[in-house]
Amino acid sequence: MKFISVLATSTAIVFAAFDIVNAAAASYSSSSFTYNATDFLLDGKPFQMFAGQMDPQRIPHQYWRDRLQKARAMGLNSISSYIFWDQLETTKGIWNFTGENNVAQYFKIAQEEGLKILLRPGSYICGEHAWGGFPPWLMEEPGMVVRSYNKPFLAATKAYITRLAQELKPLLASNGGPIVLVQVENEYGSYSDDHQYTEALRDMWKAAGFNVPLYTNDGAGQSYLDGGVIPNVLAEVDGGGGDPQAAFAQRNKYTNKSSLGPLLDGEYYTTWLDLWGSDSPHQVTSASGAKTVMSDLAWIMNNKSSFSLYMFHGGTNFGFQAGADWSTVLTPVTTSYDYGAPLDESGRPNKLFYDIQKTIQAYMGNSTVFPSLPKETPMVAIPSVKMTPMASLFNSLPQPVKRKQVVNMEALGQADGYILYRTISSKTTNGTLDLGDYPRDRVLVYVNGKRQGLFDATYPLPQIVNVNVKPNDVLDLLVENQGRINYGPRIPDQRKGIVGNVTLDGNILENWSIYSLPLSNPSEFVSSKGKASNTTGDSPIFYQGHFNLKAVGDTFLDTKGWTKGVVWVNGYNLGRYWMIGPQQQLYLPGCWLHKGQNEIIIFELENTNSTTVTGVTTRTWGNNANPDVPITKSS
Repeated sequence: MKFISVLATSTAIVFAAFDIVNAAAASYSSSSFTYNATDFLLDGKPFQMFAGQMDPQRIPHQYWRDRLQKARAMGLNSISSYIFWDQLETTKGIWNFTGENNVAQYFKIAQEEGLKILLRPGSYICGEHAWGGFPPWLMEEPGMVVRSYNKPFLAATKAYITRLAQELKPLLASNGGPIVLVQVENEYGSYSDDHQYTEALRDMWKAAGFNVPLYTNDGAGQSYLDGGVIPNVLAEVDGGGGDPQAAFAQRNKYTNKSSLGPLLDGEYYTTWLDLWGSDSPHQVTSASGAKTVMSDLAWIMNNKSSFSLYMFHGGTNFGFQAGADWSTVLTPVTTSYDYGAPLDESGRPNKLFYDIQKTIQAYMGNSTVFPSLPKETPMVAIPSVKMTPMASLFNSLPQPVKRKQVVNMEALGQADGYILYRTISSKTTNGTLDLGDYPRDRVLVYVNGKRQGLFDATYPLPQIVNVNVKPNDVLDLLVENQGRINYGPRIPDQRKGIVGNVTLDGNILENWSIYSLPLSNPSEFVSSKGKASNTTGDSPIFYQGHFNLKAVGDTFLDTKGWTKGVVWVNGYNLGRYWMIGPQQQLYLPGCWLHKGQNEIIIFELENTNSTTVTGVTTRTWGNNANPDVPITKSS
């Protein structure tokens, strides 16, 4: 993602479509899915797709069926889904298709619930996901240039497509499965116009056996379509929100004949995404916005066209999955991917859900009965949980790697989290500290464990941190990866940590101990060894707490009073919190809780005004001033 009266004949088309989809839940025989100049055709009959975007890797797998059933209850007959390559192959050649990565199972459940699938596998997907879904190890492949006709990138992409085919070919419509369309790349016309690259991708998907129609999805404008349309691949557009008529007209005007066909608004935006920032409010659909949504969807349906809502259900950027944008500064995406969608982050329908349901029902007619909503997962409140400081980061470090010069995070095989660079001063130096090319992304500077300042790419550059050191003083640079950019011209280089030399008063600093801190197992930091650590001073601190439950359910973990960090519950990484907002609580799925004792671990980077957390049943959104702003050089 990113871009910026009912006719009887039309109704008959959709009645047929719903009948066919319902039948699909009980029958897995192969079916024909094709298209002509005006219609998608399922077993030769016109088929309108009423789809919504929902990505399996943002939802606990225990809740997949619940969310898919709710899609049907709203009136949808199809689901669009991204696949996040980086979650499947975190290490080159080592694949993980378990848990939330068991995408084949997700699509099987969708079929059981009577839903067709618009597969959006990338390899680039954007989606406010870290680096648009690319695995970070790609950056260390010699000669790698992503999203281009580049031999190393095409080889890696081919391996991804080939492996994905092993999982998903049985689920193509031609093999009796629910997958009816497969998207090639994503909004490539917003990025470049390397047609040799996109045509190579088209041929890869075909060679791998994806024998259902391929399609592209681009912004509705000449430059986007000129760059993104692939010959002999169906071209579709993002209609955005508010003017699908104009979007469809642009598609028809600027698309070659071999890519014309039925019209699909591939991303009809229900609202918009949230970004961390003191002046960045939570995005919601206003009353007038809801009216526009209903009017646009009614027009699309009456036009015998199809749509996919972006999002139907956004879910959560658990762990370190959230991406980032860059305009003039870095703008990281929040942990919540609520998106103001019809189904909120916790999977509960809101007013927009019922508005859209009403609109589809009006088009379908009262004789069509949508499935009932499934029983809701209960919400539970968690009383105040005392959080005990257990370990100072600086007193609990793993073994370092020694380097004469600093290296980026990925060069050490690390993808996410934090990285600490430490050097011992050999002489007295007073001056300005400079870090490589620019901060990647937020850098806390310490001398002998005392904070000296910070660099933060979410603020204008350049920035100033002055440091005074004497012989044997310890200089620490703690770098936080706040999310790899997922959209725009900065995509090719998303290395994190420090890229380039570190200088103090113009002199290059050398002889570094580098500590990888992916924080994949935070329990290591709250072990018995860590309990003896000094938890006073300026060092980031690990906290631990426990609570007991008689019954489990969903909740929102309220981090009021805490400043910036990460939370784990029972080993699950809920993601980042940051008091600046707009997100003020972290979604905690009930399926990750236990009856009896549960554990919370918090990694807090800053001083905190709280020693407790609570679980609340109603979330709030809001913004606060950032207490930790870097010093920017005057122009």
